[in-house]
Amino acid sequence: MNALNLVRDAFGHLVFTDAEGVRHEQVAAVRAFPIAAPNEGISLLSQDGHELVWLAHLDQVEATPRALIEEALATRDFMPTVLRLKSVSSFATPSTWEVDTDRGPTRLVLRGEENIRRLPGGMLMIADEHGIQYLIRKLTALDAHSRKLLDRFL
Repeated sequence: MNALNLVRDAFGHLVFTDAEGVRHEQVAAVRAFPIAAPNEGISLLSQDGHELVWLAHLDQVEATPRALIEEALATRDFMPTVLRLKSVSSFATPSTWEVDTDRGPTRLVLRGEENIRRLPGGMLMIADEHGIQYLIRKLTALDAHSRKLLDRFL
């Protein structure tokens, strides 16, 4: 791939200059498959949502623009990974869960069992009352106590 002309402006927004020299401000980086293939299928979008660049794989991008894209994606794709369930307030919903995530301990409220979705590969996605999505990468990798608590909701 040719060099990707991507910089940050004084306000911290991404700016992309295309092959014709047209400057596109406030560019957004979006993953096509944020869970299944986070480093594949990344699109740079204009302010009005039109695709400017399609990146088949992030590894094809040079280090400096790749770092800018990764920073933009990290702020957009906030999805903590649940590592352990410590406790639940009730096995009926709504239920308050105490969990450890890759971002530290937290408390979330599960409104209903329908807020737990099974994903391919043994993954689960849990949406809390505020719409924050939590990911369990592999159900079988959780400790026995966590699985026992979670089984009551599945």
